[in-house]
Amino acid sequence: MKIAVFDSGIGGLSVLYEAHRALPQEQFIFFADEDHVPYGTQTPEAVQQHVAEAFDFLVQQDVKAIVVACNTATSVAVPAMRERYDLPIIGMEPAAKLALDEDGTHRVLVVATPITVHGKKMQLLIDKVDKDHLVDRLALPRLVEFAERQEFDSPAVRDYLAGELAPYDLTQYSALVLGCTHFNYFKPAFRHLLPETMHFVDGNAGTVRELRRQLAVRGQLEQLVPDVAYYYSGRRVSDATGLARIEHYLRQLAQVYSL
Repeated sequence: MKIAVFDSGIGGLSVLYEAHRALPQEQFIFFADEDHVPYGTQTPEAVQQHVAEAFDFLVQQDVKAIVVACNTATSVAVPAMRERYDLPIIGMEPAAKLALDEDGTHRVLVVATPITVHGKKMQLLIDKVDKDHLVDRLALPRLVEFAERQEFDSPAVRDYLAGELAPYDLTQYSALVLGCTHFNYFKPAFRHLLPETMHFVDGNAGTVRELRRQLAVRGQLEQLVPDVAYYYSGRRVSDATGLARIEHYLRQLAQVYSL
């Protein structure tokens, strides 16, 4: 059986990349809802509908687990999906606690989509872990648009980030928490703007560890011939152009992870 990695768009490839490194003898389905990306600027009701349709498709593929590689989808739709389906559903949330645990005295900046930044789930998380009020939140909706058109470190990207980060005295911060899987592609662009004392934190590794744990508990870890099937909103990606696009993202991730 395969493991599904689901995202609103192509950002979830960063989680697939991490999962494939940790579980090299598993088989995967990657589902990017390219028909409806971005989720982060839509209503919760619309996102819930998109996620339900995607899950209906993935369950029909007889997957053994679904990783929701999307903070927005996790925040508004995962609880309902867990009630609906009897299989491991591993969501994501911004790794603010991890960032605070690593330092605890300096400020932390969480960047994510608007629906994640302003959502109830984020507020509950911050209330729980940020006892000293060190966490700030910033919505960066245009990064998803840049990522979807493979524009990772252009002058337009740097100008956008510089403008959005300008109100913050970044010398007072220890970490930038990447609260959207699309944002991993932009680590080189962020690095040009952040002080050396600031480092990146994301939830990818923790999400993959939880995936492995849940599969192990169920006795579902397998030794298979590695394989990945790619889908855009339920349509199999098999043409040369589509596969080349995915390969370009994977090369960018290889570069990012080598930093």
